[in-house]
Parts: sequence; structure tokens; C-alpha cells
Amino acid sequence: MYIVIMAGGSGTRFWPFSRKAKPKQFLAIVGKNPMVVETWNRVKPLSNEKEGLVVLGQQHLEEARRLFDGENIELIAEPVGRNTAPCIGLGALYADCMGLQESVAFLPADHYIADTETFLRSLKLAGDIVKEGGIATLGIVPTRPETGYGYIHKGSLYSSDDGTNVYEVSSFVEKPDLETALKYLESGEYYWNAGIFLANPRTILKEIEVHLPDLHIGLQKIRKCVGKPDFDRVLEEVYPDLPNISFDYGIMEKTKEKVLVIPCDCGWSDVGSWLSLYELKKGKSDDGANVIEGDTLMIECRGNLVASKADRFIACLGIENSLIVDTPDALLVADKSRSQEVRKIVEYLKKEGRENLL
Repeated sequence: MYIVIMAGGSGTRFWPFSRKAKPKQFLAIVGKNPMVVETWNRVKPLSNEKEGLVVLGQQHLEEARRLFDGENIELIAEPVGRNTAPCIGLGALYADCMGLQESVAFLPADHYIADTETFLRSLKLAGDIVKEGGIATLGIVPTRPETGYGYIHKGSLYSSDDGTNVYEVSSFVEKPDLETALKYLESGEYYWNAGIFLANPRTILKEIEVHLPDLHIGLQKIRKCVGKPDFDRVLEEVYPDLPNISFDYGIMEKTKEKVLVIPCDCGWSDVGSWLSLYELKKGKSDDGANVIEGDTLMIECRGNLVASKADRFIACLGIENSLIVDTPDALLVADKSRSQEVRKIVEYLKKEGRENLL
């Protein structure tokens, strides 16, 4: 199996820790290493000759070279972000130009997996099933009525392998409201869409040609230069004009290929907000269910997340369910339940031209 890690996101919901120069996937938010390195280390045992590819933003290329020094991994820098369809297309194109015939796994760089063994077993099964055709995805078994994720509705049973059922995909569903999410959870027929896809590169490129012709034309221009000295120049010229569209919307909701989902109960989290980080670390909270990082005093406080990278003491008195994130140049104080809205602050800073805080 060939591994493609998608590391081009901006991580705005983790401001002020996450910045343009070092977004979430390049931070050690959970684990000892930056999340992109944790992702590679996790899946490397399945990789063909321990090879892989990271597609990332141009401004993070030097940092990635440092992080992956000594690893058998290629780096391709997107001149601009163009969502997941161009990113996956670029990864499939590169794999195809290498002559790879096996399945390719396309993985986000910034997710957390508690049960690596179960995750790798599901990933291997998915890759084996679609080696000759079709597209597979992992469906994360939901643990709560989550309104922040897309869902996968399972269809008919396709196969059963060693006790693991594989289903045809009935449909991909957008983020639901709470009432609908509760129904999904109770039915047992829906999984969280983690944005993890597996297919052989020929299948991906064929589907792009059929459903995203403008992207196909751009990739063919890039193909001529893969492995040649002018690759970076051509990528710089072509990539900004590629359609800005997700793989889910551009391909998965339109494909006539066999689409399969493997249920996976592996302790997955997209670590998509400060609240999700609080939930991950709640097991190490104090007696008041406060998660604390840094020199902090909590008096009669409950359910808070305090994270500090500033060299100063933080004292909290009588607060509940709050988020306090302290850095040398910015302090975030928010209702913890509204952590998904942190991006509004980033949007404001962009509008005001506060580049020093982005």
C-alpha cells in the first residue's frame, strides 16, 4: 500500500496556537511529535517499502523537510490550497507516474487514533478490497450525536472478512442538525466520515476525468513534468487554476464506481477544535474536570481547558466550561462549547490586516 498524507490545511480553529507559519498538523497537540509525523509513524507499517508522500502547503516545505529527515518520504508543495480533490488527484498522479499498481491510502495529517491496531487492520482490509477497482472509505463508528461531521449511510452487506463486515455505501450525508444526528446514532446505520479514502491510482484518475474534467486537464499538464527539473515551475503555473472542490463533493457523491465502507471503532478524533481536544484529554483532568497545561491555579473552577505557551502564571477563580489559551502575543478566552467558532476571530484578524497574529 502506498500512503499519501494530506497536510495542507490551515487549522484556524486552533488559533492562537495554530498559525500560518505552523498550523495544527505541524504542532504536537496530542502525542510527542507534530501530528503529521504521528500520522506517518502510525501508518508506516502498511506502507510499500516504507514509502510515502506528503502533500503540503508551500510555506511549510522547509519545516516538513526537517521533520521527515531520514524518512523515505516524498514531499510535494501546493502553491495554493485547492481543497481535497486536487490534493488527492495530485497524489494519485504521482503514484501512477511511479508505476504503482496497488491501493493508495489518502489520509488527513491531523487526526488522532487511540487504537492503532484496529485502525491499521481496517485500513489494510480496505486497501485489499479495492486493489483492482472501486473506492473504499473508513466509517468511524459514532459515539455521540455529532453535528460537526459528515456521515456515511451504509447500504447492503458486501462481504465479511474475519468478523469485519464491509458494506456498500448508500449515500454520503452532510452535517446534520442535532435531532437528525440522534436518529443516525440510534439507527446504527450511519458512520462518521473521516475523509479517509483508498483506491488504486488509476481509479482515482479515471473518476476525476469523468466528473472533474477541468481538474483532469490540469493534472495532465502536471503529468508531463513529474520527475523533471521543471516540475515545480509547472505546478506553480497550473495549480492555482485548478477547481477548489472537495473529493467528497466532486467525486464520492457522483461516482458510479463500487463504493464501500469499512466500519472502524478505533478511538478516532479529528481533533477539530479546542473542545474535541478537551474531550480527548479529559481522562487526565483534575478533580474539577479541568484540563490544564502550564503554570495554572484553579480555585472553585469546573470543566475548563487551560493551555499556555507563555511564560506566566495563570490563576482562575470560579469559572466553568471556559477555554483559556495563552501565547506570548495573543490570549484567547472563550465559552468552551463555542470553540468551533474560533475561526471567526481568524476571519476578523484577516479583515483587519493583523498579519502578525495570523
